[in-house]
Amino acid sequence: MSDDSVLILDDDPDVGTAARLLLQRRVGAVRVLQRPSELVPALAAGPASVLLLDMNFTPGQTDGEQGLALLRQVVARADAPAVVAMTAYAEVELAVQALKAGAFDFVTKPWVNARLLAIVQAAAASRRPCAPAVPRASALLGDSQPMRQLRRLVASVAPTDANVLVLGEMGVGKELVAQEIHAQSARAAATFLPVDLGALPETTFESELFGHRRGSFTDARTDRPGRFVAAHGGTLFLDEVGNLPLAHQAKLLTVLERREVTPLGADRGEPVDVRIVSATNLDERRLFDPACFRADLLYRLNTIVLRVPPLRERREDILPLVHHYLAHYAARYARAARPLTAAAVQALQDDAWHGNVRALRHACERAVILGGETRLDAADFQLGAGPSATPPPPTSPVGGARLEDIERDAVAEAMRAAQGNVSEAARRLGVSRAALYRRLDKHGL
Repeated sequence: MSDDSVLILDDDPDVGTAARLLLQRRVGAVRVLQRPSELVPALAAGPASVLLLDMNFTPGQTDGEQGLALLRQVVARADAPAVVAMTAYAEVELAVQALKAGAFDFVTKPWVNARLLAIVQAAAASRRPCAPAVPRASALLGDSQPMRQLRRLVASVAPTDANVLVLGEMGVGKELVAQEIHAQSARAAATFLPVDLGALPETTFESELFGHRRGSFTDARTDRPGRFVAAHGGTLFLDEVGNLPLAHQAKLLTVLERREVTPLGADRGEPVDVRIVSATNLDERRLFDPACFRADLLYRLNTIVLRVPPLRERREDILPLVHHYLAHYAARYARAARPLTAAAVQALQDDAWHGNVRALRHACERAVILGGETRLDAADFQLGAGPSATPPPPTSPVGGARLEDIERDAVAEAMRAAQGNVSEAARRLGVSRAALYRRLDKHGL
């Protein structure tokens, strides 16, 4: 048990008692409050590491305004604890407001004990004095406040074995976050195995993840270990988990619950020891839609949730990232370093960057390869080549448009219409997800 302390503010005494019994054996001292007026005196009486804060205190009230007002009051204090908002199952919008107001995380009621405990432990760790820096540079670049906060959360979560769900738009660097979690964990010397679930053919899903035995199906000429077995002892990164069909979600849930896989054609399961880090660009509200994602699987995956900010929310990082990638690609292609013109700096800072860091990286690569000999101007970055630009009016091949340009524009438009959902964009284009991924990479989208 640690020396951390927890405050619980909830007008339901049963909720306070349940949380206290769970946390006091694992976290430290726990104090339970029932009235908002008790909060400030309790904080003044002794510092707390974590505050579990209910959002509503008046019967029949569900807008969360009372909780949000208390949250803003608490985070403004010099001795502010990490605040974990407690919301009802359907109050996802309220949870998002709490995060924007400064909450460390949120938990829905009724909670899953393992998730609540992991969140409180991570929140408490975030308030402890920083440990000496490890002698390695983080792969998560940027000195903006959102990125400093993300690196701090990764440092708190990585040493645990809790499952982590990474949320963020396309191109923000969710796999980099997963790699950083692995690199700072006790499993760092073992395998980090990424699996793009969106690119796995539906017919071979079980064989790819769980393995198969020889003769279990046509062309199964040898035994094959699945990805879970291949990652044994390490970290399995399940990317695009939000695009899994419900039937496959059920199979994944069974493996996570039993901690064993049964290869196709096998009579018995095999135990596996893997840490699961998953990611999706699916809107967080849709994750709570049972028609889209199983709630029981979600609570297996989201013990800890990390949200990667889009580039537009950390614009102070744009130019440092540009200089980093320009230097990287100049070295890679043996090109001389070239300064940016004022027009290029302005264009880079003003771009919407709907493709986030991935789009910025591709723009820098294009500029290094195709840019001027002495300076890099705005046009060298071809910022209109990605989905962040307004699409040009359609033209016909007879009018001079190249087939490659038509394909690029069609892919970009489909991704815009699908709001970044790869499965939906692939359906609109009439291609498989794997084929769409190849085209996204081909055109730098």
